[in-house]
Amino acid sequence: MILNGIHHIAIICADYARSKSFYTDVLGLRVIREVYREERDSYKLDLAIGDHYIIELFSFPDPPARVSRPEAQGLRHLAFAVSDIATAVKELTAKGVVTEPIRTDPHTNQRFTFFADPDGLPLELYEAV
Repeated sequence: MILNGIHHIAIICADYARSKSFYTDVLGLRVIREVYREERDSYKLDLAIGDHYIIELFSFPDPPARVSRPEAQGLRHLAFAVSDIATAVKELTAKGVVTEPIRTDPHTNQRFTFFADPDGLPLELYEAV
């Protein structure tokens, strides 16, 4: 089998309007399509970074919380590549998003930081130069 890349990441949120605003207004992802699935009482929002379809944001009635910290098994975090991490952190801070201090990976010498979406999903900014 040959994998050609990652097609998308699916995220289930607790508050659809709040998460939609976070991913579109705060992070700047572009809406490709939004569908309400009546039979599931669920929204599905397809989001893109640039021209790349990347995230499916779902709402479901009363989804159970998922353990994410401390270091629980499963998907650890979602990382977004940025060209200038200091500028990106300033933009997030101006929008009320709290980030951890910028750190440097000792193996790659690349800078990174973490923050959370409205449901506490760990997100990372990774300076890819």
